[in-house]
Amino acid sequence: MTTAEQTFDVIVLGAGSTGENVADIATRGGLSTVLVESELVGGECSYWACMPSKALLRGSEALAQARAVSGAAAAVTGEQDVAATLARRDGFTSHWDDAGQAQWVESAGIALVRGHGRLAGEKRVVVAQDDGTELVLTARHAVAVCTGSRGAVPPVEGLADVQPWTPREATSAKEAPGRLLVLGGGYVGSEMATAWQQLGSSVTLLQRGGRLLPALEPAAGEAVEASLRAMGVDVRLGSEARSARREDGGDVVLTTADGEFRGDEVLVATGRAANTDEIGLDTVGLEPGGYLDVDESLQVPGLPWLYGVGDVNGRQQLTHMGKYQARQAGAAIVARARGEQVDLADWSPFVATADRRATPSVVFTDPQVAAVGMTAAQAVDAGVPHRVVEYPIGSIAGASLFADGYAGTAIAVVDTQREVLLGVTFVGAGVAELLHSATIAVVGEVPISRLWHAVPSYPTISEIWLRLLETYRG
Repeated sequence: MTTAEQTFDVIVLGAGSTGENVADIATRGGLSTVLVESELVGGECSYWACMPSKALLRGSEALAQARAVSGAAAAVTGEQDVAATLARRDGFTSHWDDAGQAQWVESAGIALVRGHGRLAGEKRVVVAQDDGTELVLTARHAVAVCTGSRGAVPPVEGLADVQPWTPREATSAKEAPGRLLVLGGGYVGSEMATAWQQLGSSVTLLQRGGRLLPALEPAAGEAVEASLRAMGVDVRLGSEARSARREDGGDVVLTTADGEFRGDEVLVATGRAANTDEIGLDTVGLEPGGYLDVDESLQVPGLPWLYGVGDVNGRQQLTHMGKYQARQAGAAIVARARGEQVDLADWSPFVATADRRATPSVVFTDPQVAAVGMTAAQAVDAGVPHRVVEYPIGSIAGASLFADGYAGTAIAVVDTQREVLLGVTFVGAGVAELLHSATIAVVGEVPISRLWHAVPSYPTISEIWLRLLETYRG
């Protein structure tokens, strides 16, 4: 094996959206940077998560919105072209070709090494390159681990042997399975149950807990459950898989306390695992296989040259939060390389405070669920004095124009001591675009008294803000 050596200011393991952003910030800061990637440049979001999953959902959403408007509904005379929807999905993934993203890396002045990278001691990475050669990389300042996470298969008897779908297979499938079993009722399970039921599958969703979307407000899970049932999804709450097998005819059979469930495929959407098994963590005194422990600047304690950014640290496993962490970590890397002080106080340019205080998320089900900050239950657990305010979005003039019979809910959690918003949840059609206004209010800790002067345009769904404030004021 031929071995070569190169030195850069910063080495980034993983060229997904998180790694790309770390590299970009470091390069813009004047540091030489290299990305190491063993799969596709662009990572999970571009090819197997955010983009393809939303492409699968968008056609059904557009049809539902048209059918909800009298007059427009008369124009909807056919059903969705599933093949065209899948082809559109393929377009968003560039047909799983990363040439375009690799071109961006080059244009940004970032070096790209294709192959599997492993830490080999302090500031050293050994890459087994795709061409069979070995490259030893040395970092002058930092190594950022951005290797992400993967769908985890729980230790259910026989489950790994039936070749289950992970989220990757669910978003890249070439056709709708006749019968799809979905294990897990969180973000991925709820979205994929929605997508494939509307694309022609007969879906059964098995959720171990008592409600869907358990990390969100109860009203969110209840609304999505009701919608899935109305679509024809067989939703089974409190149902835990005990064993799995694949029969000679191809059927996957899941055994639960409620009996057996059969499908052509089974999607496991019960959680994620960090991609840290094979990246040489043991060479720097860390345990392989788990999430990386990091401080607020995403630096690994005790190893001031090492950073764990994005899914790999387990803080918030969302693409936009990985990018946010990348911007903060990149800024910290640049500042430290220049010998500058890095402020670790909340909301400084170098820390990821929003991970704890203001993480926004959207579940692209029907209805959508858009949320940021604390839920009421989290406020209780944190011991924060608060009040919960709810208002039906369907009562807003803009909502009635958006869709006939619009149904939805807005929930605000207000800190009654400081009179600022702790969290906001919107449930309803098209509410994803409302979320950033809530995110700004939560991050900025805008006083309720000042929000009162943020006048919503009429007639828009944003008028929900006025109604929430009126309800709070009494």
